[in-house]
Amino acid sequence: MNSVFKSALAGGLALAGMAGGVQTQAYPVKPLRMVTQFTAGSGGDALIRVLAAPLSENLGQSVVIENRAGAGGIVAAEVVARAAPDGYVFLAATPNIPVVRVAAESPMSFDPTKDLVPLTAVASTPSIFIINPAVPVNTWRELMDYARKFPNKLSYGTSGVGSAHHLAAEQIRMLTGIQMVHVPYKAGQQALLDVVTGQIPTSWVILGEAVPLAKAGKIKVLVTREEKRASAFPDVPAIGEIIPQFEPLPGWTGLFTPANVPQPIFRRLSADTMKSLQSAEIRARITQIGFEVSGNTPEQFAAEIKREIALTARIAKAAGIKLSD
Repeated sequence: MNSVFKSALAGGLALAGMAGGVQTQAYPVKPLRMVTQFTAGSGGDALIRVLAAPLSENLGQSVVIENRAGAGGIVAAEVVARAAPDGYVFLAATPNIPVVRVAAESPMSFDPTKDLVPLTAVASTPSIFIINPAVPVNTWRELMDYARKFPNKLSYGTSGVGSAHHLAAEQIRMLTGIQMVHVPYKAGQQALLDVVTGQIPTSWVILGEAVPLAKAGKIKVLVTREEKRASAFPDVPAIGEIIPQFEPLPGWTGLFTPANVPQPIFRRLSADTMKSLQSAEIRARITQIGFEVSGNTPEQFAAEIKREIALTARIAKAAGIKLSD
């Protein structure tokens, strides 16, 4: 899998303007399509719309958002994988297709490692572990002590079997030995609401959706899943501060192009995207809606994805999780 991924990256980054008829000097001469797996009005949709405005300005052409939700991101990814490699179509996606389904070796009508090339991780989606205020713990260490004393008494919600939240919980179980019951949801937002109402005691959720509820005292936040503390909760520790061996799992929204986009066009897209994400105003707006700005290079993003594929496959195998479920 790794050698295939390296080949895809090399093809995307090293191919010079060899596509017949592509006018790299004049690019872009028409609007661009950003195809996304997000439904209109969702958090991911809000994020890419924040990015689309400065990106349009930097490119000198409109960036039109095309929502193609469905099949966990496959619908949108396939549109871009099959698109002409002329730099006018690119993908905004989560790790589900380029990481989780690749790690699971799930059959698809296209190969994400060959047909899509990483451009940049736009932003990460910080995740937090929340509990209902009625649960008699106030810190993550207290939660671990409680779970050891009462194994499988506590349940936790996630956004589904094989999700980053589920894999994080399984990694914690393997590292600490604590036993909790997994309750998978089709949507993480429902798990959040069920913690608020007391239907389940705890859950992993996306930070942005939980901030108002935490500030209103309807939930308690014990830990963040990322390498560093979240700016919205500076007093809440990152999981690595308590469990140093914990390896963060993917939680980003990233951009991808079809394979074989000519290098001058690919580099133009990369440079203008990075420029857009360096704007102080744009960074503030992204943070305001609950994301942490990334903005890495294509090489850095590809290396990150490679690491995440290996980590996801390793955790899933060790925990006995079927990622295709």
